[in-house]
Amino acid sequence: MRMRPGAALEERIIELIHERGLAPGAAMPTEPQLMDLLGASRNSVRESIRALQALGIVDIRHGYGTFVGQTSLTGLTTSLAFRVRSRAGHGVRAIHDLVEVRELLETGLIGEVAKARTSEGRLSALDALVTAMAHDPGADRAFHALLYENCGNELVLQLIGLFWDTYHDVEHILGEPADRTDDIIANHRRIVSAVRDRDAEAARDAMRLHFSDIRTRIARAESEAS
Repeated sequence: MRMRPGAALEERIIELIHERGLAPGAAMPTEPQLMDLLGASRNSVRESIRALQALGIVDIRHGYGTFVGQTSLTGLTTSLAFRVRSRAGHGVRAIHDLVEVRELLETGLIGEVAKARTSEGRLSALDALVTAMAHDPGADRAFHALLYENCGNELVLQLIGLFWDTYHDVEHILGEPADRTDDIIANHRRIVSAVRDRDAEAARDAMRLHFSDIRTRIARAESEAS
């Protein structure tokens, strides 16, 4: 398989970041410096920097320079949603796979969250987000982010946000959803109650129930597509 033109130069720039121990937010070498260090033309360096910007590896701030990016996964949402939509005839299956990964991740994590002590202030904030789900679609995403915020794992938070955003970008493939708002709210309350009681098994059961509604909807869409 032939390497995409410019890919080797992009890899060398990434290696340079690692070699110099440049942390997120640190200033990158200037364009002339990169040309000299890498023995590359101005156009090649610019194209590679733009490609790395699209991946979130570098951040171009016009008038200030180029900096090491914060490496957020949010930029992958569009790519992942495109992958699901572009699988002709297999979009529902791709959603199934996406939801399965998210369920495995959250069901495993929620037990650890329940075992740890959660402050009453955080529990009250989770209760408020559950109540807001009746009129604010974004409250669901905020709920899951807050639920795992104390895990101390930034990658986990980014992955959960990535999966949530991607699912809601492609959810229309499953057809028009039934109005299950009351059931969704009730089950999120079960999750909070289990976390408040520090009952890991009840928390895992509530999380599995949360995903069972989505699995049922996916199974229905798969059946209609066959």
